[in-house]
Amino acid sequence: MDVNKFQPNILRATILHKLYRRGKWGRSHTSIDRLVKGVPKHLRGEAKDVALDLIREGLLLSKPTYYGLEVSLNPDEKSEIERIIREHFD
Repeated sequence: MDVNKFQPNILRATILHKLYRRGKWGRSHTSIDRLVKGVPKHLRGEAKDVALDLIREGLLLSKPTYYGLEVSLNPDEKSEIERIIREHFD
């Protein structure tokens, strides 16, 4: 089994779980740079790409600021976000 094949799904669940634990829903944002802290350094670029994919999918909301991109969980997608987290962390 190829571990790299599943890595994006693990990163995806990790990012969502981190925001979920911190209560970052809707108007409560965090920097995308802070979001990837805790991910191994060699995977941080890929983690940022995964976060951008989550924005495109509508699971994360984005808020551009003068100092960088801020993100939060989309409250309208709460059940899907919780399903992804449960799938990887339960």
